Amino acid sequence: MLEISALTKRFGDRTAVDKASFVVTEPAMIGIIGSSGAGKSTMLRMLNRLTDASEGAIRFQGQDITALTGRARRKWQSRCAMIFQQFNLVPRMDVVSNVLHGTLNRRSTLATMFNLYPREDVETAIEILDRLGVAEHAAKRAEALSGGQQQRVAIARALMQDPAIILADEPIASLDPMNAQIVMDRLRRIHDEDGRMVIANLHTLDTARRYCDRIIGMRAGRIVFDGTPAQLTTGVARDIYGAGADFSESATSTAIEQDEAERPAARMAEPA
Repeated sequence: MLEISALTKRFGDRTAVDKASFVVTEPAMIGIIGSSGAGKSTMLRMLNRLTDASEGAIRFQGQDITALTGRARRKWQSRCAMIFQQFNLVPRMDVVSNVLHGTLNRRSTLATMFNLYPREDVETAIEILDRLGVAEHAAKRAEALSGGQQQRVAIARALMQDPAIILADEPIASLDPMNAQIVMDRLRRIHDEDGRMVIANLHTLDTARRYCDRIIGMRAGRIVFDGTPAQLTTGVARDIYGAGADFSESATSTAIEQDEAERPAARMAEPA
């Protein structure tokens, strides 16, 4: 489905991503890990074509994504939706209108100027918000919601594009552990139920192991690990982060402490 070949991005004399290559043969939930400055965000921005590659190629279902321009590029950005750490919502706009912004690439300029949406799009937006557990906030301003709720609205906006791929750039970095868990549960459910590919930059190893089918580790712009959660040992993590023997995963954990009676609960059963 997705083929990345020797993808490289340079900013002046600095190489942010250095000849990265990997292939995804079927929809999967993939986590990208690495220290700050490893090239994770630049990688996603190139996949979405927010940033142009210096060298290399991106192909999706045989199409050369790196060669797209104009309308074809915008169409790709609809198929490859982006979710950001800081949500990128319009704070003073109501929640449902923020979600409907996911349709902008397929609407006319006039309709966009006058904020005109087909009834079926509004109904779809409400259905998606309901699926993400925030439909009761549809009429509120986005700024009135908590961080976790705003991130779920951002996910709803991405789903409104009906994308083949969802890219999430540190989607839980600014959230508390409970909201981080809820957001990751929703992303995993979207992958499982819709069959959409999800690629997420993550800053905690326990999150990557728990939610992802495949984990890619980056260091100094290069891919230094590509394997299963079981293969991501503490020793491998030290290599990815360039850490010494004193490296402790517990310092990066987002796990929520639970009573013994709660531990058997299914992952998808947490409150919305």
